[in-house]
Amino acid sequence: MKALLPIILSFFIIPNALAQKPEDYLKPEFHQRKRDELRKIMPPNSVAVFFSNPIRNRANDGYYKYHQDPNFYYLTGYGEPHAVLLIFKDAQTFDGKKSNEVIFVRKHDALKELYDGARMGKEGARDNLKFTVAYEGTEFGAFNLDFSRFDKVLFYDFFNDVRNTADGDDLFDLIEHFKQKVGYGKKDLTVSVEPRKNNIDLVALDELMKKLRGIKSPEEIALLRKAINISTAGQVEVMKAIQPGMSEMQIQGLHEFIHKSYRAEDQGYSSIVGAGHNGCVLHYRDSYKSSVEDGELILMDVGAQYRSYTADITRTIPVNGKFTPDQKRIYDLVYEAQNAAWKICREGTTFAALTKITREVINEGLVEIGLYTGTDSVATTDPATGRNRYYPHGCCHHIGLDVHDKGDNVHLKEGMVITIEPGIYIPNGSPADKRWWDIPVRIEDDFLVKKDGCELLSDGAPRKSEEIEKLMKEPSVFQTFQLSDIDSKK
Repeated sequence: MKALLPIILSFFIIPNALAQKPEDYLKPEFHQRKRDELRKIMPPNSVAVFFSNPIRNRANDGYYKYHQDPNFYYLTGYGEPHAVLLIFKDAQTFDGKKSNEVIFVRKHDALKELYDGARMGKEGARDNLKFTVAYEGTEFGAFNLDFSRFDKVLFYDFFNDVRNTADGDDLFDLIEHFKQKVGYGKKDLTVSVEPRKNNIDLVALDELMKKLRGIKSPEEIALLRKAINISTAGQVEVMKAIQPGMSEMQIQGLHEFIHKSYRAEDQGYSSIVGAGHNGCVLHYRDSYKSSVEDGELILMDVGAQYRSYTADITRTIPVNGKFTPDQKRIYDLVYEAQNAAWKICREGTTFAALTKITREVINEGLVEIGLYTGTDSVATTDPATGRNRYYPHGCCHHIGLDVHDKGDNVHLKEGMVITIEPGIYIPNGSPADKRWWDIPVRIEDDFLVKKDGCELLSDGAPRKSEEIEKLMKEPSVFQTFQLSDIDSKK
């Protein structure tokens, strides 16, 4: 019977092996092209080394859903853990084959594939990912490559967050083998940008990847548009469905249900849904409030991930469908600040200029309202944090494979996709009249940078306060949705 077990198990994994991803994922040719683009800007006689993301443990023998390292996915399309990629400036010879890239992936394991799904294997890496040379991870330790003959070995520094399992080809072992091969950890290793005694470079690779990933290809823009459209659809449906008495978790769940209904595979980041004071916590993720109250604002920063690309959209709305005069005044000020940044958003504008103009509009508006005594740094700075008291963050960042994606954060360039997200947050206890306490407002939208301006991609969800109030009067498909009473059951 034991001799038959591998044969029996192989039958169980056949359906998984034949399963196909949706057709609108990026094609292997895209990732192949990106490897070629990286190779062109690598320094002479160099090799770039990338590792897959670690598997994250949730508790005991449970694990979080695996998410590939964005750089690794960008260059390969490979979504499995325990892998390493080598990209060479110049072609090398491996087992009689000439190639300028090599990938090491997980080997097939019938029992594990029965539990966790089919693995691509080295054959699949060759056929599906367009690699001429692909090996199993177990072969990396004995892989005969003299790294000392390269002028530069480019890679990201390591963090102490990788578990060592009983498998001989896990990520921990791949990293340890690599460290031995390149002499990582020796006393003469330094991470500074000064000349080193060895050829290890822990700095340059990130700058190269920023150049590549900051400018989006047409295929990437198409996926971002889809992720953004899904996210704005979620905002619209929640605006119509929300009412006092719902919980933050329920409202978050409506967003994510709508995203999944449009076939988004995940959220691009942990959803932020906070009412009243909770909305003043910039990265609030607990969603513990069991009942959002009549008269509160609720801030909803939620983005769908579609085919690995993520939107990032925030809307702030009145729970009861009507802004109070004070809430509307703060909201309209944030709206004005966002529009001011949009007006100057084009190729050549700096990220700093976008933040500067939003801060000027907000600071001047808060002086007019009476929350600031002046627009100088003394009047606007919170001494406890050193930040602007009511607008403590920057207004812009790239989006793509990451919600805070890689890219040049100095000048805007055509093809970048960025957010513009000014905000005002007045938590209770602030040095302002209590009438303003617990008013959080952030308006965040996604923009495609062009030579002569920026295209608003997230216009599917209303931004103006009057338009939000109008939409919230419309009927919702969720208004008749009723769950059974489980508390009365014995």
